[in-house]
Amino acid sequence: MTILVAGAGIAGLSFALTCHQIGVPVRLFEQVEEIRPLGVGINLQPHAIRELMELGLEAGFNGIGIRTREVAYFSKHGRPIWSEPRGKDAGYDWPQLSVHRGKLQFMLLDAVRERLGPDAVETGWKATGYSRDGDGVSLHLTDRHGNTRTEHGSMLIAADGIHSAIRAQMNPDEGSPVWGGAVLWRATSLAKPFLTGASMAMIGHEWQKFVTYPISGIDPETGLAEINWVAEIKKKPDALWNREDWNRPGKLDDFLPAFESWKFDWLDVPALIRAAKDIYEYPMVDRDPLDNWSDGRITLMGDAAHPMYPIGSNGASQAILDARILGKQLIAEGVTEAALAAYEAERRPATSKIVAANRGNGPDQIMQVVEEKCQGMFETIDEVMTPEELADHAARYKALAGFDLETLNSRPPLISPADITRGLSPEARNV
Repeated sequence: MTILVAGAGIAGLSFALTCHQIGVPVRLFEQVEEIRPLGVGINLQPHAIRELMELGLEAGFNGIGIRTREVAYFSKHGRPIWSEPRGKDAGYDWPQLSVHRGKLQFMLLDAVRERLGPDAVETGWKATGYSRDGDGVSLHLTDRHGNTRTEHGSMLIAADGIHSAIRAQMNPDEGSPVWGGAVLWRATSLAKPFLTGASMAMIGHEWQKFVTYPISGIDPETGLAEINWVAEIKKKPDALWNREDWNRPGKLDDFLPAFESWKFDWLDVPALIRAAKDIYEYPMVDRDPLDNWSDGRITLMGDAAHPMYPIGSNGASQAILDARILGKQLIAEGVTEAALAAYEAERRPATSKIVAANRGNGPDQIMQVVEEKCQGMFETIDEVMTPEELADHAARYKALAGFDLETLNSRPPLISPADITRGLSPEARNV
């Protein structure tokens, strides 16, 4: 019997490709009628890139994004706090990728349609809820015209995002996502790359921050690349703001004045902001970790399971890990509730820790520590913190998020070539 997936974002598509790899039938339902390459830049850490490469998608990376070489932290005065190599430059066996989210989604979507068939993803159908059957599950769907339908499967994976209807049915009293007071303005601009040319830069402190990195190669004619950027201003959670109207065009007057003085010899922040064609305003929201992700043969994945602040470049990476680890458990346990229980036992505690760490500013907290010690002004960072303190801070987050170098490089594949060759027995697929 087929596994049903609500949502064709990064989590759902990665899971569909995993199911195809291990020989499990799967169908996806996506609420938008036409999937378009929306969004801005994201980063995929080496542990996620490893999983996509083990799905045979390495060639797809060649036409999208760039390999991140460095992450660097700066005070609000543009003074260097800490930098370290990333991806293969750091010794990982896999790169870190900076990429437009829409391009990544389309790479995955094209692979799903090629491998599973053009009808594997049905668009225009929104998941509204589910019911448990004796031998499976029913997914309830509706389209924009009010038409409804019900699909039956052996299992349901809810990958329908932070506003998941499946999660809401499991947790009817949860309410809206949690806003901690931070507002993000996000965009891309054509500009010259900075530092190494493939650097991710974090500037500022907890209450005002600017994050930027290139997501394309350099145009040989203009010398420009597509540069992703995020301007963040944090207010108190009870501050008055346009909280009822998110994901809308951003207004320069709302945030640019706060960044006008951020002109450094290596980056002109206000010029980069002004070069953007379209700017969007978002809340920085998440949800409290749940005590349970599953209801019989139904479980949550990606942002439906563990929406987290976009700190530490981990949201998309964790969604991909969800997909692969569930695939690993399907091989071990078959298409059963036991597989979902094993998946949740591994993923829910790990992602709950990341949600909590990101609420505490994650690896970016190092900038706030410097701000509190000296208001971001120093000749050299050694006056403020030791190299050992800086390195330890970075290492702790990588270990928490599952991509410390030694552990990742030495662990065996989540789904081995032998697993793929063997696949699931016919009995295990239909338990």
